[in-house]
Amino acid sequence: MSRAVTLAWVVFLFTLPLWMNDLYILHVLIIAGIFIIAAMSLNLLLGYTGQLSLGHVAFFGIGAYVSSLVSLGFEIHVFDMPVSLAPKPVWFSMILAVVFAGLCGYMIGKISFKVRGAYFVIVSVSFAEVTRLVALNWVELTQGPMALNNIPFLKLWLPGVGDIDILGKVPNYYLVLTVAVVTYVIIRRLVHSRAGRAMIALRENEPLATSVGIDVTRFLVLATVVSAALAGLAGAVYAHYVRIVDPDVFLFIYTVTMVIMVVTGGKGTLAGPIVGGLIFGLLPEVLRGFEVKPEIQWVVYGVLMILIVYFLPEGIVPALRDAWRRARGRSGPPPAEPAAVAPGATPAEARP
Repeated sequence: MSRAVTLAWVVFLFTLPLWMNDLYILHVLIIAGIFIIAAMSLNLLLGYTGQLSLGHVAFFGIGAYVSSLVSLGFEIHVFDMPVSLAPKPVWFSMILAVVFAGLCGYMIGKISFKVRGAYFVIVSVSFAEVTRLVALNWVELTQGPMALNNIPFLKLWLPGVGDIDILGKVPNYYLVLTVAVVTYVIIRRLVHSRAGRAMIALRENEPLATSVGIDVTRFLVLATVVSAALAGLAGAVYAHYVRIVDPDVFLFIYTVTMVIMVVTGGKGTLAGPIVGGLIFGLLPEVLRGFEVKPEIQWVVYGVLMILIVYFLPEGIVPALRDAWRRARGRSGPPPAEPAAVAPGATPAEARP
């Protein structure tokens, strides 16, 4: 049943631009899809290792800036020595963005997972603020508050088709959808691997996992690297879609949005960030359609989040899954009653 539902959703999403003529709705879906990718990457840390990262937007912004700078090219001075880079193809710049974001995740993981408690939260928040300040003040490289603009769009070559310009709503919709599917597959394969089982064991009972020989730091750093790389990929896709990047990409509200998507959808589930992302990514636009004032929109947004957390503390996806299991249990045949066993008789003697 779950496979049929998943297949139906994939077919629906891939055929949506064929009958959806409203480009604004496609734009909203593209932005929501990019944040769903980032939320899925955060879920690998928050949901499967139990580590809360409140600076996850740093990896998102690093991916956006690295991909933009490499594709645009730059020239800076380091100790009065000129350092320049010629513009590179967008596909190459996106790969570098993923690699650089992953390296930053490795650095943060190595620093913070040597200790426990709230240190990872503190380090992640501090790292996000440092990256924002660097993007704001290193004007020679990032243009500071003036932003990087005219970022080139992605071009792909497909056999039998030729060059494809990923420019406009429909091509970017399919790009985001493809990246989201690839991200989902990567996280699913990792979660169901030996490393994923080790991460879940650390989340459930770290002392017990350590006692059976699981290297805590190794698997937490692995989760951080993969999570950061995927967030960097989301940032790179975002940069080449909007084609302008400024320091506001590091705003704390974006991390809060990712956390909301993960927690309300159901942390530690593969579908949770997707469901939470669709709800909280599309909800502001739905409310705007009713001509609700902006301040009322945020009130409704907050009240809905509180209601979901209060009545569905495990998230929407776990609640739906439990309801489905209960419904199947009620509709199935009643369990057979055990045969009565006479005093002194063995269970085998009581069988008809």
